Amino acid sequence: ATIFSLGWIAALWLLVTRKKKRTGVYIVDFACYKPDDKLKCSAELSEWFAKRLGVYTEKTMEFFKKVYLKSGVGDETYAPPAMFHHPNADLSWKQARAEAELVIFGAVDELLAKTGIKSKDIGILVVNSSCFNPTPSLSSMIVNHYKMGTDIRSFNLGGMGCSAGIIAIDLAKDLLGMHPNTYALVVSTENITHNLYLGNNRPMLVTNCLFRVGGAAILLSNHPCHSPGGAAAGKYELLHTVRIHNGGDDKAYGCITQEADSDGVLGITLTKHIMVAAADALKKNLTKLGPLVLPIGEQLHFAANVIARSVFKLDRKPYIPDFKLAFDHFLLHAGGRAVVDELEKSLRLGEEKMEACRMTLHRFGNTSSSCVWYELAYLEAKGRVRYGDRLWQLGVGSGFKCNSAVWRAIRDIDRPKSMNPWLDCIDEYPLEVP
Repeated sequence: ATIFSLGWIAALWLLVTRKKKRTGVYIVDFACYKPDDKLKCSAELSEWFAKRLGVYTEKTMEFFKKVYLKSGVGDETYAPPAMFHHPNADLSWKQARAEAELVIFGAVDELLAKTGIKSKDIGILVVNSSCFNPTPSLSSMIVNHYKMGTDIRSFNLGGMGCSAGIIAIDLAKDLLGMHPNTYALVVSTENITHNLYLGNNRPMLVTNCLFRVGGAAILLSNHPCHSPGGAAAGKYELLHTVRIHNGGDDKAYGCITQEADSDGVLGITLTKHIMVAAADALKKNLTKLGPLVLPIGEQLHFAANVIARSVFKLDRKPYIPDFKLAFDHFLLHAGGRAVVDELEKSLRLGEEKMEACRMTLHRFGNTSSSCVWYELAYLEAKGRVRYGDRLWQLGVGSGFKCNSAVWRAIRDIDRPKSMNPWLDCIDEYPLEVP
């Protein structure tokens, strides 16, 4: 009995000491790149671009129109500068790198201006871009441009799809836990110039209709109120990250693939299995996330339902927990109207909870891993984030992966007066998307 008691005391001591040693991770601030108005790309202009390229058949052009009508993407999203070159678009590697520099430096410049820190104070850098990975890497490009220190811990994540932004946050979290008193800079983006598909294979054409120019830069710290450079108090505390990787399933693994078509033209193939793969990965993510965030009453209700169906073989529908009891704000991947509709249905969310997601898709299009940050910028521009609010970021993408990040606001977030991508149009939203 004495040994048993000592064992419990030792276990309790370990729990207490581990909790004390836990390093918190906080968002000091973030910035979303907003391109110049001259890069706005309406459906009509997109059609003109496509015709000018001279590679698409009439059937393909009709397919483009049909996808646009159902996409949820509006007429004020942004195309890369290369598409506006005259007399023909320039989709060269040089122009792809120029787009990357424009987006990344634009976001990081704004972030440094908002926080007042110096680039030399940043000790950790994590960059994610799925399909555009030049040499030197994008992370090295940032180190060179901002003349960062020789001891910076730099990471470049490639080929990890639209959910990679949360993977980058998770990696930065682990690094901040090991290196106290430092900043971590996370940059999430994708490249449109490099990834435009120039063929007529329908499963590879959808990405042309949905993806648009965008990127975000996030400054993290392991101190809640101030950081090494003396920056202002942070905004959000990271509570949880949950990652699911279904790459072991062949259909899930192959539902989003970068490959060449029968004519040797490179593009991204989207199969019909995407929605099934997404639903399965989401279910597994929620199974791990639920116990961390749901009230005990919801957990007991869910457990009772599982026992009734699996143990007692009762004919009952599976119980879907009400995640509205766990989160105040939902920042879900704006991958396209079909994806957004499915997330709303699966999670039993109403229009109000999906507002930031749908409006981001309409205003900026699918900006890949950075879209959840445009959604957070939307909430801040609306003045809706208050102290203690819990926010859920969800990313899904190739692999197949489904990743979650849960944040808690550590202060009221006032409506910004500058440096927010929504400031010139926020009063027009929400609007009805036809």
